[in-house]
Amino acid sequence: MSDKYIKRLWVYFMVLVLWLPASILAYAKHPLEPLDLSSPRATLNSFLVTVDTAFQLIRDEAGDTPDNAYIDRLLELSIQAERTLDLSEIPPAAHFELGSDGVVYLYEVLSRIEIPPEVEIPGVPAYVVEGDDTGADEKPVSWTIPHTEITLERVKDGPHAGQFLFSSSTVARAEEFYKKTRMLPYRRDVPLENFAEIRHYLSIGGWMISRHTVERFPGWLKNSVYRQALWKWIALIVLITTSVVTVIVIDRLARRRLSGHSSGTYIRRLVTPLVLFLMTPLVLNLVNRQINLTGWVSGGVTLIAEAVTYFSLAWLTWTGLRALAEAIIASPKISDQSLNAHLLRLAAQTLGIVAGISIIIYVSNQLGAPVYSLVAGLGVGGIAVALAAQPTIENFIGSLNLFADCPVRVGDFCRYGEDQNLDWQRVGTIESIGLRSTKIRGINYAVTTIPNAEFSKMHIINLTTRSHMLLLTVLGLRYETTDDQLRFVLVTLRDMLLAHPRVVENDPRVRFAGFGDFSLNIEIRVEINTSDRNEFRAIREDIYLRVMKIIGDAGTGFAFPSRTVYHTRDRGLDKVRQDDAEAQVRAWCAAQELPFPGFTADYRKQNRNTLDYPPEGSPEASQ
Repeated sequence: MSDKYIKRLWVYFMVLVLWLPASILAYAKHPLEPLDLSSPRATLNSFLVTVDTAFQLIRDEAGDTPDNAYIDRLLELSIQAERTLDLSEIPPAAHFELGSDGVVYLYEVLSRIEIPPEVEIPGVPAYVVEGDDTGADEKPVSWTIPHTEITLERVKDGPHAGQFLFSSSTVARAEEFYKKTRMLPYRRDVPLENFAEIRHYLSIGGWMISRHTVERFPGWLKNSVYRQALWKWIALIVLITTSVVTVIVIDRLARRRLSGHSSGTYIRRLVTPLVLFLMTPLVLNLVNRQINLTGWVSGGVTLIAEAVTYFSLAWLTWTGLRALAEAIIASPKISDQSLNAHLLRLAAQTLGIVAGISIIIYVSNQLGAPVYSLVAGLGVGGIAVALAAQPTIENFIGSLNLFADCPVRVGDFCRYGEDQNLDWQRVGTIESIGLRSTKIRGINYAVTTIPNAEFSKMHIINLTTRSHMLLLTVLGLRYETTDDQLRFVLVTLRDMLLAHPRVVENDPRVRFAGFGDFSLNIEIRVEINTSDRNEFRAIREDIYLRVMKIIGDAGTGFAFPSRTVYHTRDRGLDKVRQDDAEAQVRAWCAAQELPFPGFTADYRKQNRNTLDYPPEGSPEASQ
């Protein structure tokens, strides 16, 4: 910029210095009064006055370090000017940057073309007649500046309904209109001339790179490259490179010797997205407020920064939820491989995915993507994924059933399903319960993996949760054993089990169970006071050794599967007892007392409890 132009700016300052206090006074008197956008005339006047005020404020800033009040006031005026534009076709994230370009270009155009006198510009009465609601739809809804395509349209709905704004097509073509009119002379007094050009290499509003600093740059740094000063491109590249290198270095330091799934691991993984989330707005502020990029470059950087900010937020949410889940799992009550732990991880991942999708949809809306199409696409894609992943979904539902019923936990010893083997191989210890399958280490130390959809439908017997363990066995004694020997064995076994310290304090059930093919069977059924399988085996071994000694002390022995053939002379049937039995049956018939098909009620009553039990000789016989 030449010295001649600097002096010219100061002349403008001296000429308009008397006008600025009046505008500041009006603003101070009504700081909350909104812009008048009720008609094309009101919107056009509001736009020109607001931008005039902003440019005069820029012109009057001659110091090296503008204060915060100046920056805030300039930002406020810029936002007010943008409210006169219809930015509905611009992504929300780029409203400020691209809207600022539209304001500058339209201002330059309107200052160079012929605008009709104020009385010829439609005002409020041309559009609104008080008390007249008829024919409202037939009233004009737009006005175009004569001999141009610059149009002000009335907004039909939304927060700006009823207001007149520069149409979206006018905003989109503002730079085109400027290029066609930039060689025309100004038709109205403006605080700054050719601002659309000088702003590409001037730093306006930034305290780090002041106007005087830029003036001292060599001429080649001020050359325009793609409508940006070369020094701005260099500053942008240096800033982005420094930021990327800083993030990479911090990420490397945070991930050094990082492994496992502990809560501390995930907390360290939070460092990178947190730094990225905090650094991106800072970099964007430096780009737009200090380097002062303009045009499509500023809009593009803003969109990228917006995407990076929300990407880091999604990353931060995902990792933070997993860190929270691992912190809960780290408590002693939850096993790392249990179903509860897997469900906590699943809940954290699900919430992270939902948060990520929500952020993606929001960012897409901010960047101008069609949200409804995106949501519809996600719905169709979700149906396709659900159909393709049907077995996985079944296993997941089976996991939820296992979580609700909780028949087994990690470390439990259980019996599952049906097994045709006599030694029942389908038993084992639960090693892990995942979201898809359960792993069981069997008694042969092999690991069996069962999908949860199938495992949740099985009959599961949790052997770990039992308070006692049952010892059930049948002893087979030789048929040569006499009844007194048998009584001795029964009494001695009962006494031994009653005295054993690991047998539950109940009456030990040792009974003569019946006559086998080759043995007299004695059934032993007692409860052992333990739930540990190895300890049970030791106690059972001790009891069996004592049983062997008792059988030997009784003078009898265990029967073996055998067949005995006796060679003797057949003495035939006892004729006398046969005749007595037949005579008894005939007597029952003659007396109408034959007990078929059953005994009579009197006979039942007469013979009830007539046998001596306990038998004679037992301690309880007298009772």
